[in-house]
Amino acid sequence: MSSWVKFVMLLLTAMVSTSWVMALPEGLEALGRPATEGEVSAWDIDVRPDFAGLPPGSGDVWAGEEIWLAQCASCHGDFGDSNEIFAPLVLGNITEGDIASGRVASLTDPAVTRTTLMKVPTLSTLWDYIYRAMPWSAPKTLSPDEVYALVAYLLNLGYVVDDDFVLSNTNMEKTQTRMPNRNGMSLDHGLWSVSGAPDVSGSSCTANCNVGTTVTSSLPAYAMNAHGNLAEQVRDWGPYPGIWTEMEGEQLAEATMVADVPETALSANGCTGCHQMVGQLVGPGFDAIRAKYAGEENGAYLRDKIVNGGAGVWGSMPMPPMSSVGEDALQEIVAWLISGEE
Repeated sequence: MSSWVKFVMLLLTAMVSTSWVMALPEGLEALGRPATEGEVSAWDIDVRPDFAGLPPGSGDVWAGEEIWLAQCASCHGDFGDSNEIFAPLVLGNITEGDIASGRVASLTDPAVTRTTLMKVPTLSTLWDYIYRAMPWSAPKTLSPDEVYALVAYLLNLGYVVDDDFVLSNTNMEKTQTRMPNRNGMSLDHGLWSVSGAPDVSGSSCTANCNVGTTVTSSLPAYAMNAHGNLAEQVRDWGPYPGIWTEMEGEQLAEATMVADVPETALSANGCTGCHQMVGQLVGPGFDAIRAKYAGEENGAYLRDKIVNGGAGVWGSMPMPPMSSVGEDALQEIVAWLISGEE
């Protein structure tokens, strides 16, 4: 059992201990119970970089190919090289030199298409993600043996292992020594080391931090709607929002060029997690908000909505109170929202 799961279970046990129960209203003394082993095991599925947590099992390249064609090829292509829906997973552009050094040299070349296998440093990350999240429409339906086989197939496509290779929980650590980009990441953080502690206080960025976001490139106008309106392409399992691309290229370019955007205030206070410049995300786009409240005197209504939250104006999705927004940022955001054109 991983250390964080043990901590959670200890916390839950403490919550139902006598000292906590005694504070409950009369009649609720029996609220809660210790988690069963089965309930704990259902949560305890994480696989760490040191391969702790890997379930027993194995799978070979040929079995992986069959599973891939049935479960994965529709989105990723028969050989993991499709970029129709997602970025390519494998393109065959990994060299023996990359495998020997553990650093993919071509990652520094902006002309090279980057793939998952070129970037991911740890084999456990690849295995864990597939096991937890794939296939997209039915996550967690693959058995451990099927996941071992799929990972073996991906490694074979990248020339990391041979055609007759069998991946298992017993040889994962050895196979890690052939991951093309295994040395291409920083290990100087607590999440990598089992004995370390993550930086949860933000001490790594307490001064001269770049908290703003600057868009340096985007799709050309003619390619914006090449695959249909991205904002409407939400899958059955988990929303995958995208920019609104139904407009013609020039119209879209004009709509996305909003003047004097307070990028730092919006991103630092979590606004961009639910709102984008154009089109619905979780909440309405900033373009719609600015059009609706353009010219409103002093912005008192918007100020109240931001600080206290609300629902019903843009549909049933509630907006949580954002009382933590500082006064300067609040004034800047409100002034920008009411400065739009109707």
